Amino acid sequence: MGCAVSTAADKEAAERSKKIDRDLRADGERQAREVKLLLLGAGESGKSTIVKQMKIIHESGYTADECKLYRPVVHSNTIQSLLAIIRAMGQLKIDFKDPSRADDARQFFTVAGATSSQECDITPELASLMKRLWQDPGVQHCFARSREYQLNDSAS
Repeated sequence: MGCAVSTAADKEAAERSKKIDRDLRADGERQAREVKLLLLGAGESGKSTIVKQMKIIHESGYTADECKLYRPVVHSNTIQSLLAIIRAMGQLKIDFKDPSRADDARQFFTVAGATSSQECDITPELASLMKRLWQDPGVQHCFARSREYQLNDSAS
């Protein structure tokens, strides 16, 4: 009595049990090494920017497909930020150093207004306007005072 013969099924069950135990132990170790971070903050305070920066620094960065997806967003943010700076110049009573930049600003508002946010390509004409406006010391001075008006984090 008390003597039993192990069957192949018992051996398979024991091996499965050992494998499950090894997998559970490995999962536990992996989870212990994983760092979780809770980011709290007001809107436009840079929470998602931190996550994106960490991905760039600690992972492999963005794939070519992700870069293509972000391109219209970057273009739109650039246009919207320059529009915000030029609008703020009026509120802060900052003039263009070069008076001809006022004409460029009007043209920029017209061209940028005709560009939809979905198909936000920066044409050579738009790029030229943006470069001339950005190089104006009045625009630079207004940008330096960006704490005094609402400007996206991505603008700086």
